[in-house]
Amino acid sequence: MSILAARLGRIQPSQTMAVTARARQMKAEGRDVIGLGAGEPDFDTPDHVKAAAVKAIADGYTKYTDVPGSMELREAVCAKFERENGLSYEPAQVQVACGGKQNIYNAIMATVEDGDEVVIPAPYWVTYPDIVLLADGTPVFVPCSAENNFRMQPDQLEAAITPKTKWVMLNSPSNPTGAAYTRDELRALTDVLMRHPHVWVMTDDIYEHVIYDSFVFSTIAEIEPGLYERTLTLNGVSKAFSMTGWRLGYAAGPADLIAGMNKVQSQSTSHTSSISQAASIAALNGPLDFLAGRNAIFKERRDMVVTKLNQAEGITCLVPEGAFYVFPSCAGAIGKTTPDGKRIEDDNDFCTYLLESEGVAVVLGAAFGLSPFFRISYATSTEALEEGCARIQTAAAALS
Repeated sequence: MSILAARLGRIQPSQTMAVTARARQMKAEGRDVIGLGAGEPDFDTPDHVKAAAVKAIADGYTKYTDVPGSMELREAVCAKFERENGLSYEPAQVQVACGGKQNIYNAIMATVEDGDEVVIPAPYWVTYPDIVLLADGTPVFVPCSAENNFRMQPDQLEAAITPKTKWVMLNSPSNPTGAAYTRDELRALTDVLMRHPHVWVMTDDIYEHVIYDSFVFSTIAEIEPGLYERTLTLNGVSKAFSMTGWRLGYAAGPADLIAGMNKVQSQSTSHTSSISQAASIAALNGPLDFLAGRNAIFKERRDMVVTKLNQAEGITCLVPEGAFYVFPSCAGAIGKTTPDGKRIEDDNDFCTYLLESEGVAVVLGAAFGLSPFFRISYATSTEALEEGCARIQTAAAALS
């Protein structure tokens, strides 16, 4: 008899983490592997942020903080939302957690019960549905096609909402596609949501500052003030500030929701690292001028990767508006045969073929809820991306 709880059978380990781990293992075995699966910037944490952490250690800022985060950090979060998004929050409306993932977990565990439904546009970040399943909720997937640039349409949202719907989850710019909703597109979705006052909105804005081509970022509660009292706005320092390992995300919403989330967090991690909190205060209150240069490099990589993938036989790739991912279709490779006689039946077969034949690690689209696609992260060196794309072209051309 297994000691493991039945709830674990509802979920899967993160496949993005699994791909990265497999690439590392193959490298350790001496294989020439290019890993294009990890969703973290290859840039370093800004110096002024690191300096703030060093100073915090020297100053003895190494004790427990309040469960939802230090008052100074929550005030910095409030100032950020006011300054950049036109949203007014008080510290009691803010929770700081061990990464944005924990904010999501806390919110779902605090609100979702057996039978509650959560609408999730697909493709989605791999964690969203599994957290819902852990809470005994039901993920309701809305397939968002490449023809619609991977963006949920208002009629699709309307059709997905039922009396059991508790939340709608949005992520713009998106992981895994990089697709981002314009202000008008978000307005069309808010029009639907205003007709359903029982539905709450969880908007994951973690890639807010990683945008290209004059795209203007907007967030739900900013566009429709009528949704302010039922919106949880999520963000963090991991992507814009290259602080993935510091593990700090934050969320703002109605005070009673945040209080419930704090109750969950109080019995799990208590709070995130005091040193990470000190560093994040410096990040949120400090300059953002470094972003332009980094985004320019990301854009160059994006454009190169999109061009080279569209030159590969059987692969088509859209140009994303933000984040640092592309989500190309491998539909043209399905049904073909590898040089060693294996038939490509789906995106899993195609991604396995890339890894085994050319040593290129990417993540299959099925992990994100939409096939036949695969995700590439271009948050790695230009040299690795050029070589990786060349190998993908070689592998695609070898299929018959």
